[in-house]
Formats: sequence, structure tokens, C-alpha cells
Amino acid sequence: MSPYLQSKGQRHYLLWQSHAFGIMNDEEVKLMLKTPKLLKHKIILSVLYDCGVRCFELRNIKLADLDFRRKKLHVRVGKGRKDRYLPLTDMLIRGLKKYISAENPQIWLFNGQPDEHGKITPYSQHGIQWIVRQTRNDAGLEKHITTHTFRHTYATHLIEFGMDLPRLKCLLGHALIETTMIYLHLAQMGRSEPFGPLDRLYA
Repeated sequence: MSPYLQSKGQRHYLLWQSHAFGIMNDEEVKLMLKTPKLLKHKIILSVLYDCGVRCFELRNIKLADLDFRRKKLHVRVGKGRKDRYLPLTDMLIRGLKKYISAENPQIWLFNGQPDEHGKITPYSQHGIQWIVRQTRNDAGLEKHITTHTFRHTYATHLIEFGMDLPRLKCLLGHALIETTMIYLHLAQMGRSEPFGPLDRLYA
């Protein structure tokens, strides 16, 4: 038994939590990414999968947080948690540049509706959840898929591709390695591909 997971109850809870959201396989991810008709929706789902960000982190991404030259995304999580930097794959960068050129977003990467004073606001949580739910329905998938399913899938695929747990812990922004350890139980071990799931998915 791993020394990281000392509590049997904690292991069972983490397994239940991950199974509750499910993990998508490669073909399901591809289907979810190609189904949306709107470019904005495609890019939202692509960022969820290729960066493994939480829904509120996605909503809080500003244009200034993107560094295409260094291929980095600055994730600002605010009080109580540390900011972190995530790698941007070449495929995602191409998609982001195309989306920014076409949509011309202001301040936020994904703009929502202006508020009552005309102020630009980020895309709403409800709106992002609707995109995921509608895409799942349009794709004809029966699996329960939420915004967090993309995060679980991202982490599980990176483990399968050979990423070590300390590195994955940093990418996910976990405070405890115990939380990251759950993905060992879900991954199909034995692969050795480098991380960058979107690039690998279409390699």
C-alpha cells in the first residue's frame, strides 16, 4: 500500500468522487471536442481538457494570462490557493489564436453578457455547464459528463502517458498528494508518452 494513502476511508471517498464524474476515453474526448458548432464552445472544451482547469479557473482566465511565446497559461486562483502556470500545447495555441482573432474577446478570454452597467463580465458558470451538457447530448453520449469530468480525464490520461505524481500535483493545483494519488487507481498503467493530451490525442 502506498504510504501516501494512510486512510482507508479517504481512499474510498476519493475513488467514489472520481467514479461519480467518470473518465472519458480517447474517442469520447474527440467526439466532445468536434461536436460543438461554435468555435467558442470548441475552445472552452479544449481548454478544460488540455489544461485540466476547474470551472471557476476557466472563467477567470484573462487574455493577459496567456503567454504564447513561452507556451504558458497563468492560472490565478485567488485567496487561499497558490497561482500556478500550465503548459499550452501547440494545437491549443493555434485554436486559441484563431478564436481570439475571430471573436475579439475583451479582458477575459471568454466573455459573458455585460452586466446592468455595461461592464464586461466573464462567461458564467451556468453557461459553461450548459455547453458541456448540450455537447454531450448532441454527441449522443450516455456517460455522465460535467466540467469536472474533463479535469478527471486530463489527470488520468497524464498518468497513463507517464507523468509522475509530484508534477501532476502541481499542474492540478492540489494541496495534498493524497488527492492526486486517486488517479493511479483510475489510470491504465504502462504507457510512457509525454504529457500534452490534446497534441497526443490527434497525433
